[in-house]
Amino acid sequence: MSDKTMTAAEAVSRLRSGMTLGIGGWGSRRKPMELVRALLRTEVTDLTVVSCGGPDVGMLAAAGRVRRLVAPFVTLDSIPLEPHYRAARENGTLELTELDEAMFLWGLRAAAHRLPFLPLRSALGSDVMRVNPELRTVTSPYADGETFVAVPALRLDAALVHLNRADRHGNGQYLGPDPYFDDLFCEAADTAYLSCERVVDTAELTKEAPPQSLLVQRHTVTGVVEAPGGAHFTSCVPDYGRDEDLQKTYATTPWPRFAERYLRTDSGRTA
Repeated sequence: MSDKTMTAAEAVSRLRSGMTLGIGGWGSRRKPMELVRALLRTEVTDLTVVSCGGPDVGMLAAAGRVRRLVAPFVTLDSIPLEPHYRAARENGTLELTELDEAMFLWGLRAAAHRLPFLPLRSALGSDVMRVNPELRTVTSPYADGETFVAVPALRLDAALVHLNRADRHGNGQYLGPDPYFDDLFCEAADTAYLSCERVVDTAELTKEAPPQSLLVQRHTVTGVVEAPGGAHFTSCVPDYGRDEDLQKTYATTPWPRFAERYLRTDSGRTA
């Protein structure tokens, strides 16, 4: 098995302007912030970002790197609406495809299975259909003839995710309460880059938690980045919680001033 370890800079050097980029985590929880920080140091732009959005979306939007966002929400959790994302929307600097959470999940699953779409009931009769007029419905070919929304696949050029542990080959483990959609982001992408709190031997992965915690499989991962604190200032339970003080500073500081300090160091902890 190959050794897929690399630095954050090496991982994002493989990204290109115009890509569709999936970013794992959920709101302000277990976001791959070290990879996002490395991406912000590049000239990559014109991105379509697919994310259960948090500060990843806010920072990329504030920096003018996002052309289009596909998301069910953008939040900092303890701060309900991500302020830098809100400013970008109010200024009209990015396009938005807003899906409900079930549609977002089904879109990733369709892409992971290399299907063009999957049928879903949840959007029927909702404003999701009104604000996304490109969506289509399909009729069941069986006797009931039921109508469904045809949720299009969220196919990704690349994905960035952060987990608690990984081995050098790309097997990734979460130790917190929720897997979020990180495995599906990796499966839906042509290339996927996994950062983690610690790289361990493969045998160690099942000593800290049961095999069910092995979320990401090596065949879906292109590169592994060891990044202690790599989700900071978002949470990475049980390794650490959210840095509420820094998050509040981020939310209340104009982006250029915050970025000047935040991007200066690898950890971003001194911003």
